[in-house]
Amino acid sequence: MNEPLDDTLSPELLSWVTSANKPDTDFPIQNLPFGRFHTSEDSAWRIGVAIGQYVLDLRKAGLIGHGDMNRLMQATPAERLALRQAISAGLRQGSAQRDLFEAALLPQTAVTLGLPCEVGDYSDFYIGIHHATEVGRQFRPDSPLLPNYKWVPIGYHGRVSTLQVSGSSFHRPMGQVKTPEASEPVLQPSARLDFELELGIFVGQPNRMGMPIPIEQAEQHVFGLTLFNDWSARDLQAWEYQPLGPFLAKSFASTVSPWMVTMDALKPFRRPFVRPEGDPDPLPYLDSADNRAQGAIDIEMEVVLQTASMAQQGHAGDVIARSNFAQAAYWTVGQLLAHHSVNGCALRPGDLLGSGTLSGPTKEQYGSMLELTTGGKHPLTLSNGETRTFLENGDTIILRAYCQREGVRRIGFGECRGTVLPALSQA
Repeated sequence: MNEPLDDTLSPELLSWVTSANKPDTDFPIQNLPFGRFHTSEDSAWRIGVAIGQYVLDLRKAGLIGHGDMNRLMQATPAERLALRQAISAGLRQGSAQRDLFEAALLPQTAVTLGLPCEVGDYSDFYIGIHHATEVGRQFRPDSPLLPNYKWVPIGYHGRVSTLQVSGSSFHRPMGQVKTPEASEPVLQPSARLDFELELGIFVGQPNRMGMPIPIEQAEQHVFGLTLFNDWSARDLQAWEYQPLGPFLAKSFASTVSPWMVTMDALKPFRRPFVRPEGDPDPLPYLDSADNRAQGAIDIEMEVVLQTASMAQQGHAGDVIARSNFAQAAYWTVGQLLAHHSVNGCALRPGDLLGSGTLSGPTKEQYGSMLELTTGGKHPLTLSNGETRTFLENGDTIILRAYCQREGVRRIGFGECRGTVLPALSQA
């Protein structure tokens, strides 16, 4: 990092795609996030870039010769930047390539968006210190954070087969539940279904097994970031998580937004990574001057809850939480890759790392129902008079995120939307 910003990030840059010039668009020419799509006529996945209300087919525009996103993600940072510059050059006002690019443009509403890439492995971290503290306080009031929290990025391996793209629905999970007063557990649908406000980190360049990724090179192995909702069944989790951690409470569904916002697009929104005074310094393999100087990323995030009755009435839903990645995260993107690989673990193109719930320090910034309702003790009252302790059937959760800073063009992540269906035994 620390290199000057290139001209693709100039706030004065405009596109001949007029919807990309609107001040509230998530996808101006300064963003150019990558994703996969197909059409109704051809089910084969294509690689696209979001621009305004459209998607640019990179192969049809003559920018690449294949449709394999995971192959593209292996490119070096220099190769990725060169592709970004070529896309920007063709989309900017006055481009001599406008006719070629315009023929490769499709409305986003006319295509089917998929998971951004083929995901081989998925690991979920727990880097939201305010979330970890608040949840820990509910179970361990005198010692909410475990002794290792400020030394090691906590994580576990998740389930790839139940990753879904934004816009999908899933069935309420079944599992074992044991209440404190019961003598034995029962199998039933989860009654404490929750969302988690997270970011996803997609690996680009791989490392060889046995070869850790140095912190100084870690971000070179990151292709981009997405929104991520790791749905959780809190009642299943409370019974099963000791001694090995989450299992069925997490493996039934996770929702991913379709667009990967690249590290190049996020450069203007970097900020220093600072530990609270008195906290231990990271071990050397998790520390570098560059990571301290600009390891944090300023990303504003929000959660919308739309109930079934709201949807029927045309109500877009209520914003129930707002948070910020840089304020919520105790570890940086680079530190997560450095730690994940320090034991020799091989990371591959398309591997997904979840951040864990990114809550802020106040109730308005809590990124889960577990926190918002204090474990169900204080119901959340919505604008239409409905109340929630946890999620009910028909509820839709929409995650959104954006970056903005004075003198820089605002960019966004699109949305990450998922809807709860009844358990299969109740359908």
